[in-house]
Amino acid sequence: MSATASEPAGRFRIRWSARLRLTLLYGTLFLVSGATLLAVTYLLVVQSPASKGTKITTGNASRNPAVQEITAQISYVADRQRQEAQRTLLTRSGIALGVMTGVSGGLGWLMAGRVLRPVRVMTERARRISAHNLHERLAMPGPADDELKNLGDTFDGLLARLDTAFDAQRRFVANASHELRTPLTLQRTLIEVALGNPDPDTKDLRAVCERALAIGEEQERLIEALLTLASSQSGVFRTEPLDLAEVVTDVLDNVTPTQPEDVALDVTLASAPTDGNAGLVERLVTNLVGNAQRYTHAGGWIRVTTSLEGGVPTVRVVNSGPVVPRDAIPSLYQPFQRLGHRSARHDGHGLGLSIVAAVADAHRARIVTEQGPEGGLDITVAFPRRRDLTDA
Repeated sequence: MSATASEPAGRFRIRWSARLRLTLLYGTLFLVSGATLLAVTYLLVVQSPASKGTKITTGNASRNPAVQEITAQISYVADRQRQEAQRTLLTRSGIALGVMTGVSGGLGWLMAGRVLRPVRVMTERARRISAHNLHERLAMPGPADDELKNLGDTFDGLLARLDTAFDAQRRFVANASHELRTPLTLQRTLIEVALGNPDPDTKDLRAVCERALAIGEEQERLIEALLTLASSQSGVFRTEPLDLAEVVTDVLDNVTPTQPEDVALDVTLASAPTDGNAGLVERLVTNLVGNAQRYTHAGGWIRVTTSLEGGVPTVRVVNSGPVVPRDAIPSLYQPFQRLGHRSARHDGHGLGLSIVAAVADAHRARIVTEQGPEGGLDITVAFPRRRDLTDA
């Protein structure tokens, strides 16, 4: 690789890898502990009685000058031998400490490599995983309480969630493309048929225009639903105090004129204050009521209630209708998933409950969905308590 401005040619650069840092740590710890042990041992040797100065007694002969000179020479030689022995001990111990520090550094390098081997394996496998093979896993071996295995298992869980998210995104794009293409194809076919008529009258052209306008309105509703879903999934950026009872009242005032006469609507509203985005919460309630209207049989009923259950503000929508299998309930909150009942009053796009789930998630609300007592669904959305009430 050619030299760059940040890496001049000929300059050696140390790669401070985790293995090198661990090796230096092992070597430093051994050097410090060995030096401490050497210092303690040397002090103990120096302070021992055997290392003290040699005292020679000569009795009555100590007054003889010749004897005193010989005694002084013996003491001097003994002190020199003692000092030389201490110096030799210190030198050889230092050399042994240096050699063992080098040996410990080599062993530390080998042990660090062995300890970090699972990390290298995980790194190599993770590099091979991309958006095209998210189904692959690290599958690290080892005991259940091993830290590196737990790290690998955590990464495998992350890959599983990413794989699920990518699959859901691909299905969403495919379904959205299909939903958008179908009305466009129908609209184009209507226009081509009208243009293919060499002598169209005003009545035929008006019918084609009205049909094309209805298809365009359907596309607008679909796009609006997609935009609402996207904004809900991105989170709530501004919240304000609101009452679920007031939101439901506003929604019912708008949907009541379209409420079928053969479906009974039972409304019980109690104050349920919370914090949230009024527009998104209104969309949530609208979709819940609209979904109930869509799948309620003639002669059926819909119940809408708001309340404080244990201090938690909730909105609940229950309707009669076709029996929904319990295992099919979770899939209803996925985009473009519909119940396959032909008795539905409108086909819809399968985005209603997915928007409900996105709005609830943005507000940190909890959704509980059960089978209705007479078919249909029993959906309860529990919102967080209002902050000022919680603080009080």
